[in-house]
This record gives sequence, C-alpha cells and structure tokens, in this order.
Amino acid sequence: MINQNDILETLKMIKQEHLDIRTVTLGISLLDCADSDSKKACKKVYDKVTKTAENHVKVCEEIEKRYGIPIINKRISVTPISLLASCSVTDADSPVCFAHTLQKAADTVGVNFIGGYSALVHKGFAAGDRELIESIPQALAETTKVCSSVNIGSTRAGINIDAAAMMGRIIVESAKATADNFCFGAAKIVVFCNAVEDNPFMAGAFHGTGEPDSVINVGVSGPGVVRSAVAKMPDADIGEIAEVIKRTAFKVTRMGQLVGAEAAKVLGIPFGIVDLSLAPTPAVGDSVAYILEEMGLEKCGAYGTTAALALLNDAVKKGGVMASSSVGGLSGAFIPVSEDAGMIAAVKSGALSLEKLEAMTAVCSVGLDMVVVPGDTESDIIAAMIADSAAIGMINGKTTAVRVIPAIGKKEGEVLEFGGLFGSGPVMPVNRFSPARFISRGGRIPAPLQSLKN
Repeated sequence: MINQNDILETLKMIKQEHLDIRTVTLGISLLDCADSDSKKACKKVYDKVTKTAENHVKVCEEIEKRYGIPIINKRISVTPISLLASCSVTDADSPVCFAHTLQKAADTVGVNFIGGYSALVHKGFAAGDRELIESIPQALAETTKVCSSVNIGSTRAGINIDAAAMMGRIIVESAKATADNFCFGAAKIVVFCNAVEDNPFMAGAFHGTGEPDSVINVGVSGPGVVRSAVAKMPDADIGEIAEVIKRTAFKVTRMGQLVGAEAAKVLGIPFGIVDLSLAPTPAVGDSVAYILEEMGLEKCGAYGTTAALALLNDAVKKGGVMASSSVGGLSGAFIPVSEDAGMIAAVKSGALSLEKLEAMTAVCSVGLDMVVVPGDTESDIIAAMIADSAAIGMINGKTTAVRVIPAIGKKEGEVLEFGGLFGSGPVMPVNRFSPARFISRGGRIPAPLQSLKN
C-alpha cells in the first residue's frame, strides 16, 4: 500500500532529482505489410503505424497529467525495414521510400522518434540488407525522426567483419550528408552486437520478429535519484552503497511499471517490458558519471571507474527485477558522452579517454555511445572501434553498441553542439595507427566457445 511518505518522496525525486520516464515506446510489427510493390508496401506501413499509434501520444500525455510523472519521449519502433525492402524494392526503387513513409507516419501521430530502419546481418547479408545499409546516409539526411540500427555480431554467430567495415564507411557518409546539421545523421545510427528485440531506447530500437503484433515498452531514468541516494551515505562501505542503489532502483522501476501497465491498458495493447537503464541527460545532476564520482572517484575515468560502473549496473538490475516481472531491453547504465554532463566534464579534463570508455563497455548497458571523433577519422578506424566493441559483447554474452559521430570540419579539442537531450560532444582524440589491413580481410570472426550452450 502506498503511504504519504512514498508519495512525497516520489514528488521530490521528480522535482529535484530529475526523475522521469525517459520513453514510452510502442512497438509495431510490419510483417503483414510486405508487398512486391514498394508503393503498396509503404501505404500499408503508413496505414498500420498511424492506426495503431493514433492515440499513443494522447494517452501518454493523459498519464503525465494524472500521476504527475514526466514522460519525456513518446516513440515507435517497427520491424527491421530490411525485411520489407527485400520483398518489395526493385531496381528502380530504393529503401529510402520506407524512411520517408516512417517520417510521415511519425509526424502524423506526433511521436519524437521512430526506430527500425534496421538490418540484422550478424551471420551474413540476406536479400535487401546491403541495399538498406547503403541507403542509410540518404535516409537519415532526408528525415528528422527516423533512426537506424544494424546488428553485426552475436555470441551465437560471431562478428561479421564485412558488415563492420561497411558500417564504418556508412557512419562517415552519414556525418558528411548532415554536416550542415551538426553531423546529426551519425547520431541516429547504432551498430550492435547481441541486439535485443524489445529495446525502447533510440536510436537502436526496433520491433523484433519474436515480439507480438504490437506492444508497449517503457524506458525509465533516474541517475539524479541514484546520485542523491549515494550522496547521503558519505561513510558507507561498498556493500552498503550497492544496497542503497538496489532500493532506489526498485522505486524507480515501480514507477515505470505503473506507467507502462496503465498505457497498455488504455491503449488495449499488451504491456511488454520495463528497461531499467539509467539514461542521463545534459542537465546538471542527471549524470551517471556523477554517481561514480559520488562513490569516491575524483573524476569519471580514473582507475576504479570500471569497477564502480560494474557495481552500479549490477545493483540497478538486482533492484529492478524485484520491482517488475517484466524487465527487459538493455537494463543497466548508459554512458553516452554528449548526453551526460559528468562525462563531458571528464573528457574535457582529460580524465576520460576512448580506451577507458572501451573498458567500461564490458560492464555497462551498451558502450561507445554518442562519442564525437575528429571529422577526418578514417572509416577503417571507426570499423575497428565497432569490431572491438562487438568483441566485448560477443565474448561476454551481452549487448554492446557503438554510436560514433565524426565531426566534419572539427578537430580534437573542439566541441560539436547538438542541443536538447543530445547535449554537446567534445571531440575526442583517436588512435591513428591503422587497422585497415585487418578490417579489409573481411569474413567472419567465428563464434566463441561460449556459443556452444546446447
């Protein structure tokens, strides 16, 4: 039973500690929209998305008012478009027509973003995959709400190095295609290893083929709440810190469960999962880096950062699973550099490097996220970053992801300003020794021994 103290504590979290629901994402299957005629397929996509999501934003806004809980983003994820493109795109057409359709549908229903301009190529390229991937720079340059993701590896399949090489080039081309818009095309691309089917967060969300026809998935937030809880225990030992984070994650997750279940009930759509990932923002105090520093690190990036992040990630999951039977998505702690005020400060001070971020990838929700690199960074170097991150995910049986933005025309030490929730990204130094010969070998890194679990 909820008592007065619980209500007052939640209100304090919302008003003073930046607690919010980061996203309510409506997943929609488009498998029944496939058609040999791309125009007919696009019409089916538009009709289904707009019909299924017609009340999505309205219901979320009503829940915000009813409970006083901010819902920052209302989003949609759809079936990977490469599956539809393989059925309907002819030599005279381009998968970009689907991107335009998704943009039009997103504008009609009023969501912030729509994810699923995606391909799953961890074991190789199927019909339509190469065409979709090659079209990503154009698709993202010509739309504002469409997000793209490509899965290039998994623990069961290994790593598709040909796909990693292709994505290194595609990321550079996407940055160049949107150079007049802060290279924002690259910020809407995520390259995964072990991608999950129920991720509600952008830019990597897509609606997996194992999901129901439609589903509501919720992404919670709350780095500021966790930091505040840790700050109240200056003399606690590490075990006690873990316990307070678990208790805090429990409270945050219960709020996400409430919102998700209510939205699903009103919309008449199944409730899927609550993603426990702590998603930071550029707002002061709403930072994963500051949590780590509150534990006792002088600066995020110092020795001990990976251990502190591992503690945080594990405690968040342990607390969250006790609050909901429907935990899923990525669930843990995000470390997007440009979206986290503490991460930005750590980079500017020289405490946090790409190499340290790679180490942190082993214990966080994703990995190299919203990292800005010099605009002249070679595509082979970005491909190798992708391969390194994927290797960590493959060997450890976890999801890893790369979202790197080459800042066209900018050099190390300068800043790329995005604004809003995307913040600003200091341009980080890159190891310039070339991995080109390794990447150009192509082929597939075999699946590790851990894949033999049957």
